[in-house]
Amino acid sequence: MPLVSIITPSWNVEGLIEETIRSVQSQTFADWELLIADDCSNDRTPQIISEIGARDSRVKLIRMPKNGGPALARQASIEAAQGRYLAFLDSDDLWLPEKLERQLAFTQAKRAVLSYTAFRRINETNTVTGRLIEVPASLTYDQLLKNTAIATLTAMVDREIAGPIAIKNEGYDDFCLWLSILQPGHTAHGLNEDLARYRVRGSSVSSRPVRSAKWVWQIYRNVEQLSLPKSAWCFAHWGARAWLKRREF
Repeated sequence: MPLVSIITPSWNVEGLIEETIRSVQSQTFADWELLIADDCSNDRTPQIISEIGARDSRVKLIRMPKNGGPALARQASIEAAQGRYLAFLDSDDLWLPEKLERQLAFTQAKRAVLSYTAFRRINETNTVTGRLIEVPASLTYDQLLKNTAIATLTAMVDREIAGPIAIKNEGYDDFCLWLSILQPGHTAHGLNEDLARYRVRGSSVSSRPVRSAKWVWQIYRNVEQLSLPKSAWCFAHWGARAWLKRREF
């Protein structure tokens, strides 16, 4: 089976990072490497990663030279990755045990450049809240411009099809990445199975919608260089879907 490289940025998550790593170690698919790029944490996060890595060589710590945000940390992990497939997992999120096995089989069957799955939200105490966040069967570049369906912790990329992967240092860097992968004409495929847990923490919840909306608008205009009318059209659809998704949360 091909190696899956798991891309994880971390910063000051000493109370959560071990559980995230354990969710990877519990996968029924075992041919993976977990590349955690620590963004200059000032707590015990890198020490915890190092200690686990000493017992499991698949867990690898990358120390960033200076704090630069999640986009640069993700890129550092990607540059160190050895696998054909990249899977993305943030340092406070979790996977269910069959996530990699189920998604890899699906990705290979579809010959998908990019795949994504359904998921559920959890809070800081791991309590599942809200409904299952279901996903569409497929997304093109134009459809993704107006959609919020691809959650980072559910994404898997086939580098053999996608070619070189470069993350832009934007606030919504994951959205930029999915767009760049699909822009040449590829289609992403969704596996509508509950395979991941997205953690929402503390006071950041209330600020996320406004912040994300600003980032999306900047991507339309500055990165994708869409016209003002097309940007407005896509943004209206994106905003409506984001609102409906939060209601499911």
